[in-house]
Amino acid sequence: MCSLSGAEQARLIRQKALSPVELMDAVMDRIHALEPRLHAFCTLTEDSARAGAKAAEQAVMDGAELGPLHGVPVSIKDLICTKGVRTMLGSEAYATHVPDEDDIVVERVKAAGGIILGKTNTAELGYGAVGHNNVSPTTCNPWDLDKTPGGSSAGSAAAVAAGMGALTLGSDGGGSIRSPASFAGLFGMKASFGRVPAYPGCRDPRYPGLSSWESTEHIGPLTRTVEDSALMLSVVSGPDMRDRHSLPGPEFDWFEAMRGGLKGKRVAYTPDFGGCLVDPEVRALTAKAAQVFAEEFGCEVVEDAPDLSDVLGLHWMIIMADSDLVGMRGMHAKGQIFMPHLRAAMEATYTAEDFTEAAKKRQEVVIRMWRFMSRYDLLLCPTVAYPAFDIDTYGPKVIDGQPVTGPGLPSLWPFNQTGQPAASVPCGWTSEGLPVGLQIAGRHLDDPLVMAASAAFEAARPWADAWPRIVTDLTAA
Repeated sequence: MCSLSGAEQARLIRQKALSPVELMDAVMDRIHALEPRLHAFCTLTEDSARAGAKAAEQAVMDGAELGPLHGVPVSIKDLICTKGVRTMLGSEAYATHVPDEDDIVVERVKAAGGIILGKTNTAELGYGAVGHNNVSPTTCNPWDLDKTPGGSSAGSAAAVAAGMGALTLGSDGGGSIRSPASFAGLFGMKASFGRVPAYPGCRDPRYPGLSSWESTEHIGPLTRTVEDSALMLSVVSGPDMRDRHSLPGPEFDWFEAMRGGLKGKRVAYTPDFGGCLVDPEVRALTAKAAQVFAEEFGCEVVEDAPDLSDVLGLHWMIIMADSDLVGMRGMHAKGQIFMPHLRAAMEATYTAEDFTEAAKKRQEVVIRMWRFMSRYDLLLCPTVAYPAFDIDTYGPKVIDGQPVTGPGLPSLWPFNQTGQPAASVPCGWTSEGLPVGLQIAGRHLDDPLVMAASAAFEAARPWADAWPRIVTDLTAA
């Protein structure tokens, strides 16, 4: 049951061919077997989840009207608020925090019949591409327990990659859905900014740190299949008056979008954005994936990239401008900030000119990307420049024999600054057995084409049947 996709689970439950109680039992058994080694969850709501499964089964037997997620277990990243359930944000300051309201997406998951499994681990306040903090054990990558699953949606990625629930919601303020998807061999979709509303996360000034990232944050799914992400997005997307950035309801169907054609589309591919350091195996695997678009999908693929060399340091300054520096510096003064780079950021001096210059550079990025994408329907590139790196570090120190000294490949954050849709699809595994992701980015608001391209690549190069050894050893036993 744990190997079924979320969409398959939902279909079988509606057909009375799968018991929500038996499914929950299987998922909880998997969690109890693997969680001591993976640390994907920081809060497990087992009692309420089992009660919810019993209620879901009774509703099926009573012939009640069932939502699209009825009886399906769903985990929630611990940056996303859950009413009555501890939400620590990976932060000592919030170690006992229990929100008084659900985030909009959690409301919608529950209304659709989804059953909340618990909260998945995250980097401290979301400020890191890792899964460690000072309130929960460090999350490990199911493909190699000595590696990170990425971040900040680390626990969500590890949970789904290990079959500890097929569906999860993460968040992406600078790559935090797409990077873990790449590292954990999953599909991760960052829909256009505003497609999925957020509140109170990123919108409630009562909570320093939680209130950050307002202009860059995207909430979205990490799943084993593209269909599962379409299912989740069909549930959680759409406008809400609590989020001033939320877009009107989409004029497309998420499932129909998966069946869109690619023939004749003009596609740009870049291995390195003009010379950034990229791991050789990542370069080779993503180049081979780009060939699929030309040779099998009928696309015109051109090697090209937007010039972002002069704005590589932009994203961090925008994040600081979005952050509650007064509140977070107060947390730092109390010794409640853990990560070294975040402590340094709290101690740095910023001027109004720093922030206004960053805002102007962001405008430049938006204009450059618009001009670039006016020539192309899609942009392909490595999701991340390297495979998963060692756990308890903040990134590799060397790539292809060269020291890492700069901000790295600009493959993730530009699409948070522009709000464009972007997804990561698994495109292969390294010689050490670590997953590698290909990023597929679309024009502003063209989520349907990104979904169509992702589904086409999944059909051409399926990945969902590949499981990490920690899972295959367990199921063999």
